[in-house]
Amino acid sequence: MAKSKTTESKLARWFPYLLLIVGVVGIICSLILTYDQIQVWKDPNYTPSCSLNPIISCGSVIDSGQGDIFGIPAPFFGLLMFPVLATVGVAMLAGAKFKKWFWWLVQLGAIGGFAWALGLFLLSVFKIHALCPFCLTVDVFVYLFAWYATLYNIEQKLFVLHGVWDRIAVFSRKHHLDILVFWYVLIAAFILQHFWYYFGKHLPF
Repeated sequence: MAKSKTTESKLARWFPYLLLIVGVVGIICSLILTYDQIQVWKDPNYTPSCSLNPIISCGSVIDSGQGDIFGIPAPFFGLLMFPVLATVGVAMLAGAKFKKWFWWLVQLGAIGGFAWALGLFLLSVFKIHALCPFCLTVDVFVYLFAWYATLYNIEQKLFVLHGVWDRIAVFSRKHHLDILVFWYVLIAAFILQHFWYYFGKHLPF
């Protein structure tokens, strides 16, 4: 029991920093993508600086419009949501406490963010056939937020788990970093496998 409390206390201590970091990185990437989007609107021939080759190409992703939500580019939503995470992180560091209903909203946001990031990633791979490095950076940090927000809410008893779900939760908390790294390796391997026709011929060996 003492070990469980120590783990929970450790997560509670660094979770606000994670929210702040995710929020700041998300804001920076959203600002860059928003700038590029505005430049494309002004000049259809504008080439974003992160368009490096046919696969790593922000321009292809922006031009596709696949990431738009109700006709609004996704980076604009990032400029709304990521400052909220950063603000919550700062508030927690200042000692703020939030109601249970607030953490339910955070959990819904974590699930929605994970689904949104994964959905846009799959659209980029299968529909656009190009990847935006800033979008991928956002994805990495959204996955990070979704994973640890869920673990944090489990430790804070936001929802009560029984039976096999409780055992899964205990395993996940114990191997949280292993699971996260495995997910990132899986995504990287998927990208390499799907775009191997391009990356393979450019390897130096």
